[in-house]
Amino acid sequence: MTHDRAPRGAAPLAGAEPYGLRAATVRTQVTVPLRLADGYTTTARVFSFSGLADGGEHLAFGLGDRAAPVTSRAETRAPLVRPHSECLTGDVFGSERCDCGPQLREAVERISDAGGFLLYLRQEGRGIGLYAKLEAYALQDSGLDTYDANVALGHAEDQRSYLVAAQMLHALGAPRVALLSNNPDKARQLRRFGVAVAERVPTGVHLSAWNAHYLATKARRGGHTLELPLSAG
Repeated sequence: MTHDRAPRGAAPLAGAEPYGLRAATVRTQVTVPLRLADGYTTTARVFSFSGLADGGEHLAFGLGDRAAPVTSRAETRAPLVRPHSECLTGDVFGSERCDCGPQLREAVERISDAGGFLLYLRQEGRGIGLYAKLEAYALQDSGLDTYDANVALGHAEDQRSYLVAAQMLHALGAPRVALLSNNPDKARQLRRFGVAVAERVPTGVHLSAWNAHYLATKARRGGHTLELPLSAG
């Protein structure tokens, strides 16, 4: 395993401090072979960071032609990038109440093929945390939708910020990206924080009997670009 640690106080990559944002730096980068639950294998360059605005332990996975050490030179080609918010129940345990696990699986393979970064953001439950997300599930079982449940618990409909995602991309020398997402808010926020979104690439629709209403609500209330059958939701 390769292990490279940037020296303390190392200068950030060029362009890492757009619009007055505090620059982040790559803290550690290691090569990690990945084998997903269905047997798919690939190799990732996993990056940790210093100086992220929220102090969270967010990770970037460089895949395909980005599974190599980062240098100080920004690339001209826009890498395929997915900012993926952590979902323990879906990503790890395969919960079908959401589409997070299938989206993560899809993203790893598509980014490995195209070359780019998976940003794994520690923003469970749209930023409200794991326990609160489970409380929101209980409210959904009583009839509230996924957004109203968050509000009923005293949170915003969606508390996620992509400021740290922008910091990570600038630290990785990727100030211009092709965004793998159905969520227009990700593109809006990244642009606000100085990342150029060259195009937005939709993910697949991962529909099940359990998540149909959830997906329909994301499309109706969150503006997600999801083509669902009329019976969904």
